[in-house]
Amino acid sequence: MKAPNEQAPLGPARLLAYGALALPLAALNLPLYVFLPTFWASEVGLGLAVVGAALLAARLLDTFTDPLIGELSDRTRTRLGRRRPWVLAGTPLVAIGMWVLFHPPAGSTALTLFVWSCIAYLGWTMVTLTYNAWGAELSDDYHERTRITTFREAFVIAGVAIGASMPALLGGEVELGVILNWLAIGVLALLPLCLIAVIRLIPERPAPPAQPARFLGEFRHLWANRPFRTLVGAFLLNSLANGLPATLFLLFAEQRLEAGAATGWLLLVYFLSGIAAAPLWLLGSYRIGKHRAWLISILWACVVFAFVPFLGPGDVGWFFLICALSGASLGADLALPAAMQADVVDLDRSLSGRARTGFFFAVWSMATKLSFALAVGIAFPILGAVGFDANGGNDATALWTLALLYGLAPIPFKLLAAWLVAGFQLDADAHARVRERLVAEGS
Repeated sequence: MKAPNEQAPLGPARLLAYGALALPLAALNLPLYVFLPTFWASEVGLGLAVVGAALLAARLLDTFTDPLIGELSDRTRTRLGRRRPWVLAGTPLVAIGMWVLFHPPAGSTALTLFVWSCIAYLGWTMVTLTYNAWGAELSDDYHERTRITTFREAFVIAGVAIGASMPALLGGEVELGVILNWLAIGVLALLPLCLIAVIRLIPERPAPPAQPARFLGEFRHLWANRPFRTLVGAFLLNSLANGLPATLFLLFAEQRLEAGAATGWLLLVYFLSGIAAAPLWLLGSYRIGKHRAWLISILWACVVFAFVPFLGPGDVGWFFLICALSGASLGADLALPAAMQADVVDLDRSLSGRARTGFFFAVWSMATKLSFALAVGIAFPILGAVGFDANGGNDATALWTLALLYGLAPIPFKLLAAWLVAGFQLDADAHARVRERLVAEGS
């Protein structure tokens, strides 16, 4: 079965089958970044500084597996294809690791958190890295790639919205352990069904001939690719900016705003706004290009978030508005950079003559993980240093530190990312020339 190309866009049924797997993965991803650190710090009782250090160490270790798995995925040759075996093998690790993290055994320590985080992260890498690389190979067309990634990321936002709505659906102020339990049960029931759909219905591009191993040399070729350097740098900075509020959201809503039962609804509004805005960013990318649309979304988020540090107890209504407005940029953050990454892979193939989609997306995954690891590793120790207590009873200094980390600290990182994105050069016309060279060379 041939992979789709410019003349054969992915049909609605296959779009649905491909994108659906992102929903349960994303529903697990939200608690991993938003609920889990606070859960282990407060309800398990390890404390903010210990949790931040354990998760940072696990994430840093995890980043070293990404390029290895990406390279091995590119070199895999089986009757199932290159990407399918990795998705199949990684899913059980994700399921088991997440279950233990959401249901920690009695007497759990920082070592427990570290070990099971490493297991879950390894499975996550095997699944999501190859799943995203697989999607990048479903089309060679500049705009069709944006359509595929936007559709997938709409499922991502929907999955995150499900996770975000759990506190509200369970009746307001419930313990994080209860939320995580119901999320695990629902998601792990849905995950096998979506996995079967993508394995059976989504084609893979035929693997190119096996190439000599040059693992260490791959990084040198990446650095020589200027659009890739620009894109991954911008993505790292923007993801770090997004990781700070994601990590601190629960603490900010509960401790600074005293939002109580409204916390779940605030998250839901944010993600529903992202779903609603995603088609607009897709249309905008058709008119002005992916990187310009992404640039606008980054600057928009900066303007909206500038007002967050001024919010205090009782300002839940204003924060609802900020969640809705800032959530609008979420669809662009998720879909457009991934589509741009697929274009950068084409440029690399035209320069090197090698098909390295998995390896490129591995470095992309490293940037994602490093950004969120830095967010936890930066924010939690700072809060610990000013005496912030995740269980409440904080003084004005601790609460102001939380507000600044949540609302003000992300803005400089986003502005640096915007500066890099403004200089990105691989637009639709440049990509068309790259594709012409690849076609002429028979790649």
